[in-house]
Formats: sequence, structure tokens, C-alpha cells
Amino acid sequence: MSQTFDETRVAEEIVNVLPSGVARELSAERDAIRYAVRAEGMKLRTIVLSRSSLRRLSEDPARDVKVEYLRRDLLDAATHRSEFRYPRPLLHVTRKAFAWSQQVACI
Repeated sequence: MSQTFDETRVAEEIVNVLPSGVARELSAERDAIRYAVRAEGMKLRTIVLSRSSLRRLSEDPARDVKVEYLRRDLLDAATHRSEFRYPRPLLHVTRKAFAWSQQVACI
């Protein structure tokens, strides 16, 4: 089984939590798999799944639990966010690093 197939299979398993016909694969890029989402009452418009993260997830012993968590997170994001990313960007880490660099610059 090829790695591309594994990544796509895991991505489809996560995205299939949405109602049928709502999400369609927009593009399969080198680094990510993107889906476009169109449905009444959903704020979500884009799903971006990192290929390297999906690859690691497919080989993870706790894969089933993590996929279930991602499916629940995606359902929640459908009504609250316009974009769902896996892995989720760590904005708080970036903000802390930026704040720390400003403090050092002031010394």
C-alpha cells in the first residue's frame, strides 16, 4: 500500500464525518490535501490536512482514538470556524515567542 493512498484514506475517514456531498477534494498538493466545503448553515469553507501529519497518524498505535478526536473537532469547527487545519497552528506559542523577543530587545 502506497503512502499517498494511506494519507488519502485517513483524510477521507476524517472528512466523512460531514454530511454527504458537503466536502469535495479541492486539490491534492505535495504538502497538503485541501477540501472545499459548501453547505447551508456551515461557516466552514476549507479543510487543510498536512500530508506528513496524516502519514504519522496512519502509523500511530493510537490512530483510531486520534481520528475520532479529529472527527469531533471537525464537526465543532464546521459551525465556528471558516478553516479547519490539521495540525492546528500554535498561535499562542508564536505570540509568546514574539512577546519574549520584544522584552529582550527592550533590555
